[in-house]
Amino acid sequence: MSKQVHLAAHFPGVNNTTVWSDPASGSQIEFDSFVHLAQTTERGKFDFFFLAEGLRLREQNGLIYDLDVVGRPDTFTVLAALAAVTEHLGLTGTINSTFNEPVDVARQFATLDHLSGGRAAWNVVTSWDEFTGENFRRGGYLPEDQRYARAKEFLDAAAVLDSWRDDDIVADKDSGRFLARDKAGEFEFRSSQFDIHGHFAAPRPPQGRPVIFQAGDSDEGREFAAATADAIFSRHATYDAGRAFYSDVKRRMSAYGRRPEELLVLPAATFVVGDTDSQAAELAHEVRLQQVSGQTAIKFLEQLWNRDLSDHDPDGPLPQVDPIPGENTVAKGRASVRMHRDPVATAREWRDLAEAKNLTTRELIIEVTGRQSFVGSPETIAHTINDFVQNDVADGFILVPHIVPGGLDRFVDEVVPVLQDLGVHRREYDGTTLRDNLGLARASTPSN
Repeated sequence: MSKQVHLAAHFPGVNNTTVWSDPASGSQIEFDSFVHLAQTTERGKFDFFFLAEGLRLREQNGLIYDLDVVGRPDTFTVLAALAAVTEHLGLTGTINSTFNEPVDVARQFATLDHLSGGRAAWNVVTSWDEFTGENFRRGGYLPEDQRYARAKEFLDAAAVLDSWRDDDIVADKDSGRFLARDKAGEFEFRSSQFDIHGHFAAPRPPQGRPVIFQAGDSDEGREFAAATADAIFSRHATYDAGRAFYSDVKRRMSAYGRRPEELLVLPAATFVVGDTDSQAAELAHEVRLQQVSGQTAIKFLEQLWNRDLSDHDPDGPLPQVDPIPGENTVAKGRASVRMHRDPVATAREWRDLAEAKNLTTRELIIEVTGRQSFVGSPETIAHTINDFVQNDVADGFILVPHIVPGGLDRFVDEVVPVLQDLGVHRREYDGTTLRDNLGLARASTPSN
C-alpha cells in the first residue's frame, strides 16, 4: 500500500525567497494575506499552516537587513486569529525555547489548541546569538552545547499543559456549574534550567499536548527530534540528501523506544508550476533572477566574507581578498552565518565553482543559495513528490511559495488533484485534530 503524502504550507514572512517586485506580490503583514494562504492550504486538504517566529530584526553592517521590510508579527496572535477562519487546518508556530518561559508557552499553546478544537502544533527552536538575546531581560545567549539541554528541559517543563486529569473538573449540582478541584493542574518541575511549581491555568487541551516539531540539523538536533518530536521541519529536500537524513533520524529512534512511523520528516520545498516542463524551467530561472538581485547577491557575499563589500560589482568576479573569520560578523541575527564553519575554505570552493562554470558573483550566489525543489508541469511535480515519499526521501513537504498570498493557488488547483488521483493525498480530512490528520496517536490521558 502506498504511503500518503503529507503536505503543509509555510507563510514566508521575512526571507530572501519572496519576489517582492512581482505585481502579484501582496502584503506580508495584512491579515487578509494570512487568511488567503491559510484557506488555500485548507482547500487543498493540507495538514497544516506553518508560521515562523523572529525575535529581532536582522542587521548587516549596522543597518536593518533590507529584506526585513515588515517586521515579524506575533505568532500566537496570527494563529489564534486563523483558528476562527479555518475548520480543519493545523496551526503550527515556531516558538523559541531559549528566550521564553515554559509555563507561558504551555498556556498559550493550550489556549490555541482549545480555540482551534485540537489543531495546534509547536515548532521548538533554539537561539544561539547574543544579538537576539539583547531584546530580553535575561540577555546574553547559551553556548551551543547548552542550547539543546535547555530545549529538552523546556519541553519537559512545558508538559504542565497536560497536568489536568480527567477528574479535575467536577459538576456542582447545586449551582449547575463546573468547578476545578483545588489541586487541578498542580505541577512541580526542577532541573538545571528551571525550578518551578504551581497550578497550571488552563484545562487539558484536546490533543493532550500540541504536535511537536523540531527544526535543528546538528547531531544534537537530530537526537532531540528522535527522542521527543512528532515531526521534523527539515532543509533536506533533494533526493540523495533527503534519503540520508531520513534514514539517519529514523534509525536513531529505536534508542528511545520509538517506532519510525511516530516521527514524520517534512522538508521545506519550493516549487514552480508551468503548463509544460520546459515552460516551468524558464519560469524557475526568472524567479531565481528576481530572488537574487545584484544587491541581494552582495548581501549574501558579505555574510560569508564578513566585510563591507558594498562597492563590489555583482556582475564581476568574486573578491580576491579572503573572508575575515571570527564570531564578530557584519551580519547579526541570522543563523545561516554560522553555517560556514570555515569561511576561507567555503570561499575557496566558491571560487573553484565560479571558475569552472564561468560565473559572475551574482550567478554564483544564485547557484549556491539553492533553487526550486520541484519544477515542472502539474503531472511532473505530483509524480516527483510521490516518488520522493514512496522512496523514503521524506514523508511529505512543507511548501514555501515565492509569491504571497496567491503563490500556492496553482499548486492546489492543479497539482493536488493529480496526487488525489494517484490515491496518495486525501480528498477529505481524516479527523478533527491535527494528530488525527497526521496519523499520530493522541497524547495519553492522565489519570490518578
